[in-house]
Amino acid sequence: MKIIDEPKVYLVGKQTTNDAEIDRFLADHEVDKWDSDTEVAGQKLSEMAGRMCYMSFAKPRPGGNAAYLDRIMSVKHGSVLEHCVWNFIFSGVSRSFTHELIRHRAGFGYSQLSQRYVDESVAEFVEPGCIAEDGELHEVWRSAVEHAQQAYVQLVDGLARKFADVEDKTLRRKLARQAARSVLPNATETKIFVTANARALRHFIELRANEHADIEIRTVAIKVLEILRVEAPNLFGDYELVTLSDGSTAARTDNAKV
Repeated sequence: MKIIDEPKVYLVGKQTTNDAEIDRFLADHEVDKWDSDTEVAGQKLSEMAGRMCYMSFAKPRPGGNAAYLDRIMSVKHGSVLEHCVWNFIFSGVSRSFTHELIRHRAGFGYSQLSQRYVDESVAEFVEPGCIAEDGELHEVWRSAVEHAQQAYVQLVDGLARKFADVEDKTLRRKLARQAARSVLPNATETKIFVTANARALRHFIELRANEHADIEIRTVAIKVLEILRVEAPNLFGDYELVTLSDGSTAARTDNAKV
């Protein structure tokens, strides 16, 4: 049985711009020249969306994309941030984590590992740090998880016999696994594909990367923020990482609730 103590975040997709179509739009509206000074597609699209609202392409304020988006966030015009999107995979996370994550609905899309189709007899498990650091509590946790996994294996075997008359092998396995999974704990490791826009991600970071959030989801939120501060500094560079009294990390910003 493998125990996981650290989630992983993979940035697997991000936007590009169609510059020819941008130029065609501008030409159709008699804008001789406009170009953003950012090479990050999401930042450029957010700026373009904002400028389109007021057709302010011809006379941009000084400071480029960074100044423009800073102004956008300071006046809470967050709707234009919904036009830039990233795709992530979170792995090494628990089912407890995903139960919390999917409460974030607006601006998010999810695809999660299926326990109906994927065999969990060799599942991995996520152990909370506060349990792992205590030898006695760790043994209690490990014993409980091992018993649950053993029960799952026994149930899958028994249910496979119960459904032996089902001719379709895939359906037979699904019927067994979907019932047997009921004994697996929230600690069972899972993987989830996440697509979200910048505004939704800022909301996620503000709620989950602070001291009031569960430590597992806070760890993921901090990892997401660290990636986005590099990927899109004009949209996420206003966040500051701070060390709390317990040694863990949280995020702060003056541009909350954009």
